[in-house]
Formats: sequence, C-alpha cells, structure tokens
Amino acid sequence: MATNASSLGLTTVSTFPANASSMTTVQSQTKAADFRNTPTWDDATWILTSSFIIFTMQSGFGLLESGFAGCKNEVNVMAKNVADVIFGGISYWMFGYGFSFGTDTGTNAFCGIGRFFLNPDDSVMGEEYSRFVFQASFATTATTIVSGALAERTKFTAYIIFSFFNTFVYCFPAHWMWAETGFLKNLNVIDVAGDGPVHLVGGTTALVAAVMIKPRVDRFTSRDNHRMGNPTNALLGTFMLWWGWLAFNCGSTYGISDGKWKIAARSAATTLMSASGGGIMAFIASFIVKKRVFEIGYIVNGVLGALVSITAICAVTGTWESIIIGAIGALLACGSEALLHRLHIDDPVSAFPVHGVCGAWGLLAPGFFAHEDTITMSFSKMNGLVWGGGFYLLGVQLLATVTLIAWSVSVSFLFLKIIDLTVGLRLTPEDELLGADIVEHNIGSNRQMIDGKLRERANSQNKIEPTNIENGVEEGKKENNKPYSSQICLISYTANNDV
Repeated sequence: MATNASSLGLTTVSTFPANASSMTTVQSQTKAADFRNTPTWDDATWILTSSFIIFTMQSGFGLLESGFAGCKNEVNVMAKNVADVIFGGISYWMFGYGFSFGTDTGTNAFCGIGRFFLNPDDSVMGEEYSRFVFQASFATTATTIVSGALAERTKFTAYIIFSFFNTFVYCFPAHWMWAETGFLKNLNVIDVAGDGPVHLVGGTTALVAAVMIKPRVDRFTSRDNHRMGNPTNALLGTFMLWWGWLAFNCGSTYGISDGKWKIAARSAATTLMSASGGGIMAFIASFIVKKRVFEIGYIVNGVLGALVSITAICAVTGTWESIIIGAIGALLACGSEALLHRLHIDDPVSAFPVHGVCGAWGLLAPGFFAHEDTITMSFSKMNGLVWGGGFYLLGVQLLATVTLIAWSVSVSFLFLKIIDLTVGLRLTPEDELLGADIVEHNIGSNRQMIDGKLRERANSQNKIEPTNIENGVEEGKKENNKPYSSQICLISYTANNDV
C-alpha cells in the first residue's frame, strides 16, 4: 500500500518513522504548500461527492430560471442548462482545464500549459480526475449564470455556441486565483470557493449579454406584461441551489484529512448563516418597499445574493461576520436589481445583481473580515482590516475584483459580438412572442401550423411601415395607429387559440 500511495503522489506516514521530528516537519511543510494538490484517497472521495452534489445545481438553476421566465419559454430555459453541461463540459475537457491547471513547460502567471484533452496515466489519475470533475462543475456553473440574463429572446443555436466558448472566459481567471503559478494566487488573494472566477465572471458576462441583446418585446413599456411564470419552481430551485452551495463551499476545502474537516465544518456554518442573514434582510426590504408584501423575487435574490457573498471567505471567517456579509449582499442584490430596471436593462432572473454585484462584494469581503488560516495555512495568510490586518489584503482583493471585471467585459463582448454578427443572438419579434418552446423545440403546438397562421394573418393586415427600432423590437404604425408589436401579440394569441 505504501508503494501505491507514493506512486500516486500522496502523503504517507510510516508506522515506525526513523526520525519522528523530521517527519512532522516534512508533513507540515507539505500541508502548507500542497494540501490542495495532493489529496489522499479519502480527500478524493470528499471532492467527488461534493462534485456530484454541485452537479445538481444545474437542476436548481433550471428551475429557478424557468420559474422567473414565462410559461412559453420554460422548457427552452431548461434545455439551455443541458447545453451548458454538454458543450461547456466538452470544451473544459479539451482546453479549459489545461489553461487553468496545466503545469507543462510554458506555464506562467497568466495561464497553464498542458493537460489538454485530459487523459492522465494510472499513477496520478485519482488526483487528476477528482480535481477535473470538481472544477468542471464550477466552469459549467459560470456559464449557466449567463443563461438567465438571456432568457426568452435568444436563439438556441447561438446559445450552444456561447456555451462552448464561454470556457475561455472562465478558465484564465481560475488559473490566476488558484494555480500555484497564478499571479493573484502569489499575491495571497483569498477566494475559497469561486466567488471570482464563477460568480463575478459569470455575473459580469451576464450584464454584457443583457445589454447587447436588448430587452424583451414590450419590456419597460406601458404594455409590459412579463411576470414570473412559476414562482413555485423559482423557490424550489432556490432550495436546490442552497443545497448545492453547501457542497460548493465545503468541497472547496479539497478534502477532510488532517484539519481540513474543521475548515469544511466552518464553511457549512458560515454558508448557512450568511443565507439566513440575507433572507432576513430580504424579508424586511420587501415588507418596507413593497408595502407589507413579501415578494418572491426579493426573497430569492436576497438568499442567493447572500450565498454568493460568502463564497470567497466561507472557510476563514466566523458566523457573526457571515451574517453581516450576507445581509449586505441581500441589500446589494435587491437594490441593484431596481437600478437595472430604472436603466432599462432587461435581466429576467437578476443574474448580474445576484452574481455580479454580490460577487464583487464577496471578493472584497475577505479584505475586511478574513481570519488568518492557522489550521491548513493555505486559505488565508493574514487577517482582514477589521481584525488588524492592515490594507494589503483589501488592496489585493480590490485588484482581483477589477481585473476579473475588465477581463470578463472585454472577452465576453468579443465572443458575443462574433456570434451576433454570424449566427445572430436574438429571436425575431414574432418568434419571441410565440415563445421559444414552440419556436425552438416544437413543444406546445404544431410549429408549422402556427407559423403559417401568423404569417397569413400578418399579410392580411394593412401594410406595416417600420418607423423606428426601440429596445431591439421593430415597431410600425398602421392607419389605426396600433403598434406593430401589439398586432403581433394579437396574431400570436389568435393563432394559438385557433390551433
């Protein structure tokens, strides 16, 4: 057994060491330097089990997003979550994991080299595969965040292409934050469970996508009738995400051996308390702002915003601090959602407020509230400002926040613009009003029959002369001055009823 463990690159302890003091020193140094890189078999089991639970977050995101979307788009939203795992997973295996954690010649502070098309040999496969599965679940989650911001108006083909290439947006920040050669890692940045590469990057990309694709038909107009299609699904999805978040944060200890189980237990407690703090703040905010009404959107965004906010610091802070961090996160999520509405930026599931805004706050929080990690000596090398650690850590966290935002905005805009100019991102107004379930998946009615009736009725009307484009929707006027979009709504409604 000792030979096998050694061949896997795992830490072993002899039953009768020749020099116990020397062995203790070596173990301590190994734990401090490489505790995430050389898991034991029980650590690998912990990582894989956490990965399987994190995988269920895709179902949670799907239920949440389909609950916020209209009924005629809920299947399409779920299908996009399937595409995230399939196409994002294959691209992460091809090149994403290598750019994040490759260690071959040429690896530098910006990216890893090697481990492309991952297929390790038997001597390291336990360590390599467990880490790959865990990190792949992170990468696909970062893409899923974006799907909510594009809901109800995006071509499915365009989204599939985006799912594949969004791995590029995620994998380089992951290297900067977690790889041994990453430049932010070597500045002692704190991000335990992916607040930056997953949530801040995903949320920022969601904002870029929402601005580029423009609002849904009639959104922010007097004819706006966009409402949550299924609040029950949204709440059920929130609970599934909450469950998955525990694995997200606790699994990021990369094991339970030595003192890592203590760090995992702390992560679970702070995750729960942060969500409770955010939930309480959301209930209070809704009660005040919505005049004694507990709005579902406030509750969902408050809890999820708090969970995002604690992600970077979960293993190296206390329960009191986590409640404060979560409460602030909930306020930021609900407040920034209202700001987006005022700016006429259409983000159906509040992806940017929850993941982008709270992701930025969560990445800054260690600069204030982090405790020095005296157990594994890996997650935090110093205290935050509140605990007398000075301004250095806050400066590093701010640098990481600005760097990840700048990277996400520039790279995601490039990919989305290329897709828009080639395939096209947006459905036509007619298809959008019919719903993506029918248009993209032929669910609900016979697409050809409805499409034919729609075109027939449109042609039978008086000639429509386009006059302007507003919010991405072509509008025109007839002799009776009814907007073109209203005619499409009427045509869509009657077509469905006739069929």
